[in-house]
Amino acid sequence: MNSKTISQGILRAIGILTGIILVLYFLYKIQSVLIYLAFAAVIALIGRPIVLFLRRKIKFPNTLAVILTMVLMIGLLGGIIALFIPLITEQGKNLSLLDIDQLQSNLNSLYKEITQYFGASPEVVTEIIEESELEKNLLEGFDIGFIPNFLNSFVGVLSTFSIGLFSVLFISFFFLKDSKLFQKGLLTFVPDDKESGMVKSIDKINNLLSRYFVGLLLQIFILFVIYTIVLLIVGIENAIVIAFLCALFNIIPYIGPIIGGVIMILLTMTSNLGADFSTVILPKAGYVLIGLVIGQLIDNFFSQPFIFSNSVKSHPLEIFLIIIIAGLLFGVVGMIVAVPGYTAIKVILKEFLSENKIVKSLTGNL
Repeated sequence: MNSKTISQGILRAIGILTGIILVLYFLYKIQSVLIYLAFAAVIALIGRPIVLFLRRKIKFPNTLAVILTMVLMIGLLGGIIALFIPLITEQGKNLSLLDIDQLQSNLNSLYKEITQYFGASPEVVTEIIEESELEKNLLEGFDIGFIPNFLNSFVGVLSTFSIGLFSVLFISFFFLKDSKLFQKGLLTFVPDDKESGMVKSIDKINNLLSRYFVGLLLQIFILFVIYTIVLLIVGIENAIVIAFLCALFNIIPYIGPIIGGVIMILLTMTSNLGADFSTVILPKAGYVLIGLVIGQLIDNFFSQPFIFSNSVKSHPLEIFLIIIIAGLLFGVVGMIVAVPGYTAIKVILKEFLSENKIVKSLTGNL
Protein backbone atom coordinates (compact mmCIF):
# COMPACT_ATOMS: atom_id res chain seq x y z
CA MET A 1 0.00 0.00 0.00
CA ASN A 2 1.65 3.20 -1.21
CA SER A 3 1.14 6.78 -0.03
CA LYS A 4 -1.20 7.55 -2.94
CA THR A 5 -3.62 4.80 -1.93
CA ILE A 6 -3.53 5.92 1.70
CA SER A 7 -4.18 9.55 0.77
CA GLN A 8 -7.06 8.54 -1.50
CA GLY A 9 -8.58 6.50 1.36
CA ILE A 10 -8.24 9.43 3.76
CA LEU A 11 -9.82 11.83 1.24
CA ARG A 12 -12.65 9.39 0.60
CA ALA A 13 -13.31 9.03 4.34
CA ILE A 14 -13.27 12.81 4.79
CA GLY A 15 -15.67 13.19 1.86
CA ILE A 16 -18.07 10.59 3.29
CA LEU A 17 -17.92 12.18 6.75
CA THR A 18 -18.51 15.64 5.26
CA GLY A 19 -21.48 14.32 3.30
CA ILE A 20 -23.00 12.75 6.41
CA ILE A 21 -22.57 16.00 8.37
CA LEU A 22 -24.17 18.03 5.57
CA VAL A 23 -27.11 15.61 5.35
CA LEU A 24 -27.64 15.74 9.12
CA TYR A 25 -27.43 19.55 9.08
CA PHE A 26 -29.94 19.67 6.22
CA LEU A 27 -32.34 17.39 8.10
CA TYR A 28 -31.93 19.56 11.20
CA LYS A 29 -32.82 22.71 9.26
CA ILE A 30 -35.96 21.13 7.74
CA GLN A 31 -37.07 19.40 10.94
CA SER A 32 -40.43 21.19 10.85
CA VAL A 33 -41.12 19.73 7.40
CA LEU A 34 -40.16 16.27 8.67
CA ILE A 35 -42.59 16.70 11.57
CA TYR A 36 -45.35 17.68 9.11
CA LEU A 37 -44.58 14.57 7.06
CA ALA A 38 -44.67 12.36 10.15
CA PHE A 39 -48.05 13.73 11.30
CA ALA A 40 -49.41 13.48 7.76
CA ALA A 41 -48.25 9.87 7.53
CA VAL A 42 -50.04 9.03 10.80
CA ILE A 43 -53.26 10.70 9.61
CA ALA A 44 -53.01 8.86 6.28
CA LEU A 45 -52.55 5.54 8.08
CA ILE A 46 -55.59 6.24 10.28
CA GLY A 47 -57.70 7.31 7.32
CA ARG A 48 -56.54 4.47 5.08
CA PRO A 49 -59.12 1.90 6.34
CA ILE A 50 -61.92 4.43 5.74
CA VAL A 51 -60.74 5.11 2.19
CA LEU A 52 -60.46 1.39 1.46
CA PHE A 53 -63.96 0.80 2.86
CA LEU A 54 -65.48 3.57 0.70
CA ARG A 55 -63.66 2.33 -2.39
CA ARG A 56 -64.23 -1.41 -2.03
CA LYS A 57 -67.58 -1.67 -0.27
CA ILE A 58 -69.47 1.42 -1.48
CA LYS A 59 -67.61 1.65 -4.82
CA PHE A 60 -66.70 5.33 -4.47
CA PRO A 61 -64.05 6.78 -6.80
CA ASN A 62 -60.69 7.15 -5.13
CA THR A 63 -60.69 10.98 -5.08
CA LEU A 64 -64.22 11.17 -3.66
CA ALA A 65 -63.38 8.58 -1.01
CA VAL A 66 -60.32 10.58 0.04
CA ILE A 67 -62.29 13.86 0.15
CA LEU A 68 -65.02 12.31 2.31
CA THR A 69 -62.40 10.81 4.63
CA MET A 70 -60.63 14.16 5.02
CA VAL A 71 -63.95 15.94 5.66
CA LEU A 72 -64.78 13.35 8.32
CA MET A 73 -61.42 13.75 10.04
CA ILE A 74 -61.53 17.56 9.86
CA GLY A 75 -65.04 17.46 11.29
CA LEU A 76 -63.81 15.25 14.13
CA LEU A 77 -60.95 17.68 14.82
CA GLY A 78 -63.40 20.60 14.77
CA GLY A 79 -65.66 18.79 17.22
CA ILE A 80 -62.74 18.21 19.58
CA ILE A 81 -61.77 21.89 19.41
CA ALA A 82 -65.41 22.88 20.00
CA LEU A 83 -65.33 20.95 23.28
CA PHE A 84 -62.86 23.48 24.66
CA ILE A 85 -64.84 26.60 23.72
CA PRO A 86 -67.22 26.44 26.74
CA LEU A 87 -64.25 25.81 29.04
CA ILE A 88 -62.28 28.76 27.62
CA THR A 89 -65.36 31.02 27.77
CA GLU A 90 -66.08 30.07 31.35
CA GLN A 91 -62.48 30.56 32.40
CA GLY A 92 -62.46 33.95 30.70
CA LYS A 93 -65.50 35.01 32.72
CA ASN A 94 -63.91 33.67 35.86
CA LEU A 95 -60.73 35.66 35.21
CA SER A 96 -62.68 38.86 34.55
CA LEU A 97 -64.58 38.46 37.81
CA LEU A 98 -61.71 36.96 39.80
CA ASP A 99 -61.45 38.00 43.42
CA ILE A 100 -57.74 37.62 44.17
CA ASP A 101 -58.20 37.91 47.92
CA GLN A 102 -60.90 35.24 47.93
CA LEU A 103 -58.77 32.97 45.71
CA GLN A 104 -55.82 33.36 48.08
CA SER A 105 -58.03 32.64 51.07
CA ASN A 106 -59.48 29.50 49.42
CA LEU A 107 -56.07 28.17 48.43
CA ASN A 108 -54.64 28.83 51.87
CA SER A 109 -57.63 27.14 53.49
CA LEU A 110 -57.31 24.11 51.22
CA TYR A 111 -53.59 23.89 51.99
CA LYS A 112 -54.23 24.13 55.75
CA GLU A 113 -56.94 21.48 55.62
CA ILE A 114 -54.73 19.05 53.66
CA THR A 115 -51.76 19.43 56.00
CA GLN A 116 -53.91 19.26 59.14
CA TYR A 117 -55.68 16.18 57.82
CA PHE A 118 -52.36 14.41 57.46
CA GLY A 119 -51.11 15.51 60.89
CA ALA A 120 -49.16 18.72 60.31
CA SER A 121 -49.13 21.47 62.96
CA PRO A 122 -51.43 24.48 62.24
CA GLU A 123 -48.69 26.84 63.50
CA VAL A 124 -46.16 25.41 61.05
CA VAL A 125 -48.67 25.67 58.19
CA THR A 126 -49.44 29.31 59.03
CA GLU A 127 -45.73 30.15 59.16
CA ILE A 128 -45.11 28.49 55.78
CA ILE A 129 -48.01 30.36 54.16
CA GLU A 130 -46.90 33.71 55.60
CA GLU A 131 -43.37 33.19 54.30
CA SER A 132 -44.42 31.83 50.90
CA GLU A 133 -43.64 33.67 47.68
CA LEU A 134 -47.32 33.42 46.68
CA GLU A 135 -48.44 35.66 49.52
CA LYS A 136 -45.58 38.08 48.94
CA ASN A 137 -46.52 38.39 45.29
CA LEU A 138 -50.16 38.90 46.12
CA LEU A 139 -49.34 41.60 48.67
CA GLU A 140 -46.93 43.41 46.38
CA GLY A 141 -49.34 43.27 43.43
CA PHE A 142 -49.02 41.71 40.01
CA ASP A 143 -46.83 43.08 37.25
CA ILE A 144 -49.06 43.33 34.19
CA GLY A 145 -46.14 44.05 31.88
CA PHE A 146 -46.13 40.41 30.81
CA ILE A 147 -49.51 40.78 29.03
CA PRO A 148 -48.24 42.27 25.70
CA ASN A 149 -45.44 39.68 25.53
CA PHE A 150 -47.93 36.92 26.27
CA LEU A 151 -50.29 38.14 23.54
CA ASN A 152 -47.45 38.34 21.00
CA SER A 153 -46.33 34.83 21.89
CA PHE A 154 -49.90 33.57 21.64
CA VAL A 155 -50.35 35.11 18.17
CA GLY A 156 -47.05 33.57 17.06
CA VAL A 157 -48.03 30.12 18.32
CA LEU A 158 -51.45 30.42 16.69
CA SER A 159 -49.87 31.42 13.37
CA THR A 160 -47.39 28.54 13.50
CA PHE A 161 -50.16 26.11 14.42
CA SER A 162 -52.33 27.31 11.50
CA ILE A 163 -49.49 26.89 9.00
CA GLY A 164 -48.64 23.47 10.42
CA LEU A 165 -52.27 22.31 10.37
CA PHE A 166 -52.76 23.38 6.75
CA SER A 167 -49.48 21.71 5.73
CA VAL A 168 -50.34 18.45 7.49
CA LEU A 169 -53.85 18.32 5.97
CA PHE A 170 -52.51 19.14 2.50
CA ILE A 171 -49.83 16.44 2.66
CA SER A 172 -52.28 13.93 4.18
CA PHE A 173 -54.70 14.44 1.30
CA PHE A 174 -52.09 13.46 -1.28
CA PHE A 175 -50.78 10.59 0.85
CA LEU A 176 -54.32 9.20 0.86
CA LYS A 177 -55.09 10.07 -2.77
CA ASP A 178 -51.87 8.57 -4.12
CA SER A 179 -51.11 5.80 -1.64
CA LYS A 180 -47.99 4.85 -3.61
CA LEU A 181 -46.50 8.36 -3.41
CA PHE A 182 -44.48 7.69 -0.25
CA GLN A 183 -43.53 4.27 -1.54
CA LYS A 184 -42.18 5.68 -4.79
CA GLY A 185 -40.07 8.16 -2.85
CA LEU A 186 -38.50 5.41 -0.77
CA LEU A 187 -37.85 3.13 -3.74
CA THR A 188 -35.63 5.77 -5.36
CA PHE A 189 -33.04 4.98 -2.66
CA VAL A 190 -33.38 1.18 -2.94
CA PRO A 191 -31.34 -0.97 -5.40
CA ASP A 192 -33.35 -2.50 -8.24
CA ASP A 193 -32.85 -6.07 -7.03
CA LYS A 194 -34.32 -5.16 -3.60
CA GLU A 195 -37.39 -3.24 -4.82
CA SER A 196 -39.85 -6.15 -4.72
CA GLY A 197 -38.92 -6.98 -1.13
CA MET A 198 -39.20 -3.34 -0.11
CA VAL A 199 -42.65 -3.06 -1.72
CA LYS A 200 -43.86 -6.07 0.27
CA SER A 201 -42.38 -4.58 3.45
CA ILE A 202 -44.06 -1.21 2.89
CA ASP A 203 -47.45 -2.80 2.26
CA LYS A 204 -47.10 -4.92 5.40
CA ILE A 205 -46.01 -1.93 7.48
CA ASN A 206 -48.95 0.13 6.21
CA ASN A 207 -51.42 -2.58 7.18
CA LEU A 208 -49.94 -3.14 10.65
CA LEU A 209 -49.55 0.54 11.52
CA SER A 210 -53.05 1.39 10.26
CA ARG A 211 -54.46 -1.21 12.61
CA TYR A 212 -52.20 0.01 15.43
CA PHE A 213 -53.24 3.68 15.19
CA VAL A 214 -56.93 2.79 14.87
CA GLY A 215 -56.53 0.55 17.92
CA LEU A 216 -54.80 3.38 19.77
CA LEU A 217 -57.77 5.66 19.06
CA LEU A 218 -60.08 2.94 20.40
CA GLN A 219 -57.93 2.68 23.52
CA ILE A 220 -58.16 6.45 24.13
CA PHE A 221 -61.92 6.38 23.50
CA ILE A 222 -62.47 3.63 26.09
CA LEU A 223 -60.55 5.60 28.71
CA PHE A 224 -62.40 8.78 27.72
CA VAL A 225 -65.76 7.09 28.33
CA ILE A 226 -64.66 5.69 31.71
CA TYR A 227 -63.21 9.01 32.89
CA THR A 228 -66.26 10.94 31.71
CA ILE A 229 -68.63 8.64 33.60
CA VAL A 230 -66.54 8.93 36.78
CA LEU A 231 -66.33 12.73 36.64
CA LEU A 232 -70.05 13.11 35.89
CA ILE A 233 -70.93 10.85 38.83
CA VAL A 234 -68.64 12.85 41.12
CA GLY A 235 -70.15 16.09 39.80
CA ILE A 236 -67.13 17.85 38.27
CA GLU A 237 -67.75 20.73 35.87
CA ASN A 238 -66.44 20.38 32.30
CA ALA A 239 -66.16 16.63 32.84
CA ILE A 240 -65.99 15.84 29.11
CA VAL A 241 -63.08 18.19 28.43
CA ILE A 242 -61.11 17.04 31.48
CA ALA A 243 -61.73 13.37 30.62
CA PHE A 244 -60.59 13.91 27.03
CA LEU A 245 -57.37 15.65 28.09
CA CYS A 246 -56.48 12.98 30.63
CA ALA A 247 -57.30 10.15 28.20
CA LEU A 248 -55.16 11.83 25.54
CA PHE A 249 -52.12 11.63 27.84
CA ASN A 250 -52.35 7.86 27.46
CA ILE A 251 -50.56 8.28 24.11
CA ILE A 252 -47.39 8.55 26.21
CA PRO A 253 -46.81 5.00 27.51
CA TYR A 254 -46.57 4.48 31.29
CA ILE A 255 -45.80 8.14 32.13
CA GLY A 256 -48.87 9.60 30.41
CA PRO A 257 -51.49 7.86 32.60
CA ILE A 258 -49.73 9.14 35.73
CA ILE A 259 -49.69 12.72 34.41
CA GLY A 260 -53.34 12.50 33.37
CA GLY A 261 -54.34 11.04 36.75
CA VAL A 262 -52.55 13.77 38.71
CA ILE A 263 -54.20 16.46 36.57
CA MET A 264 -57.65 14.92 37.03
CA ILE A 265 -57.31 14.70 40.82
CA LEU A 266 -55.94 18.27 41.07
CA LEU A 267 -58.80 19.65 38.95
CA THR A 268 -61.27 17.71 41.11
CA MET A 269 -59.86 19.28 44.28
CA THR A 270 -59.56 22.83 42.94
CA SER A 271 -63.09 22.75 41.52
CA ASN A 272 -64.39 22.42 45.08
CA LEU A 273 -62.36 25.21 46.68
CA GLY A 274 -64.08 26.53 49.79
CA ALA A 275 -65.84 23.23 50.57
CA ASP A 276 -65.00 21.11 53.61
CA PHE A 277 -61.91 19.03 52.94
CA SER A 278 -62.73 15.87 54.92
CA THR A 279 -66.40 15.58 53.87
CA VAL A 280 -66.37 16.95 50.29
CA ILE A 281 -62.95 17.39 48.68
CA LEU A 282 -61.25 14.21 49.93
CA PRO A 283 -64.17 11.83 49.16
CA LYS A 284 -64.54 13.24 45.63
CA ALA A 285 -60.81 12.93 45.01
CA GLY A 286 -60.99 9.36 46.31
CA TYR A 287 -63.84 8.45 43.96
CA VAL A 288 -61.90 9.91 41.03
CA LEU A 289 -58.81 7.93 42.06
CA ILE A 290 -60.89 4.72 42.12
CA GLY A 291 -62.19 5.54 38.63
CA LEU A 292 -58.62 6.11 37.44
CA VAL A 293 -57.52 2.75 38.81
CA ILE A 294 -60.46 0.97 37.16
CA GLY A 295 -59.72 2.68 33.85
CA GLN A 296 -56.05 1.74 33.97
CA LEU A 297 -56.83 -1.87 34.92
CA ILE A 298 -59.16 -2.16 31.91
CA ASP A 299 -56.55 -0.51 29.71
CA ASN A 300 -53.62 -2.64 30.91
CA PHE A 301 -55.37 -6.01 30.94
CA PHE A 302 -57.77 -5.60 28.00
CA SER A 303 -57.11 -2.68 25.65
CA GLN A 304 -53.31 -2.80 25.35
CA PRO A 305 -52.93 -6.60 25.00
CA PHE A 306 -55.71 -6.60 22.40
CA ILE A 307 -54.08 -3.81 20.39
CA PHE A 308 -50.55 -5.21 20.52
CA SER A 309 -51.51 -8.81 19.79
CA ASN A 310 -53.95 -8.02 16.97
CA SER A 311 -52.33 -4.98 15.34
CA VAL A 312 -48.52 -5.14 15.57
CA LYS A 313 -48.27 -8.88 16.35
CA SER A 314 -45.94 -8.38 19.33
CA HIS A 315 -45.98 -9.77 22.86
CA PRO A 316 -46.83 -7.20 25.60
CA LEU A 317 -43.55 -7.96 27.43
CA GLU A 318 -41.64 -7.39 24.19
CA ILE A 319 -43.42 -4.05 23.73
CA PHE A 320 -42.74 -3.08 27.36
CA LEU A 321 -39.00 -3.60 26.98
CA ILE A 322 -38.88 -1.73 23.67
CA ILE A 323 -40.75 1.27 25.12
CA ILE A 324 -38.49 1.41 28.18
CA ILE A 325 -35.32 1.22 26.06
CA ALA A 326 -36.60 3.87 23.63
CA GLY A 327 -37.53 6.10 26.56
CA LEU A 328 -34.04 5.82 28.06
CA LEU A 329 -32.41 6.60 24.71
CA PHE A 330 -34.71 9.27 23.27
CA GLY A 331 -37.01 10.41 26.09
CA VAL A 332 -40.77 10.89 25.75
CA VAL A 333 -40.63 11.14 21.94
CA GLY A 334 -38.87 7.78 21.83
CA MET A 335 -41.58 6.19 23.97
CA ILE A 336 -44.29 7.47 21.62
CA VAL A 337 -42.64 6.26 18.40
CA ALA A 338 -41.20 3.06 19.89
CA VAL A 339 -44.01 0.70 18.85
CA PRO A 340 -44.46 1.97 15.23
CA GLY A 341 -40.70 2.13 14.70
CA TYR A 342 -40.09 -1.33 16.15
CA THR A 343 -42.91 -2.78 14.03
CA ALA A 344 -41.43 -1.31 10.84
CA ILE A 345 -37.96 -2.66 11.70
CA LYS A 346 -39.37 -6.15 12.36
CA VAL A 347 -41.18 -6.24 9.01
CA ILE A 348 -38.05 -5.15 7.10
CA LEU A 349 -35.87 -7.67 8.94
CA LYS A 350 -38.34 -10.47 8.20
CA GLU A 351 -38.31 -9.62 4.51
CA PHE A 352 -34.55 -9.35 4.06
CA LEU A 353 -33.10 -11.52 6.88
CA SER A 354 -35.77 -14.17 7.21
CA GLU A 355 -33.20 -16.98 7.62
CA ASN A 356 -31.53 -15.41 10.64
CA LYS A 357 -32.34 -17.32 13.85
CA ILE A 358 -32.89 -14.19 15.98
CA VAL A 359 -35.08 -12.58 13.31
CA LYS A 360 -37.13 -15.77 13.07
CA SER A 361 -37.83 -15.75 16.80
CA LEU A 362 -38.81 -12.07 16.80
CA THR A 363 -40.97 -12.16 13.67
CA GLY A 364 -42.67 -15.52 14.05
CA ASN A 365 -46.15 -13.94 14.34
CA LEU A 366 -45.79 -11.62 11.34
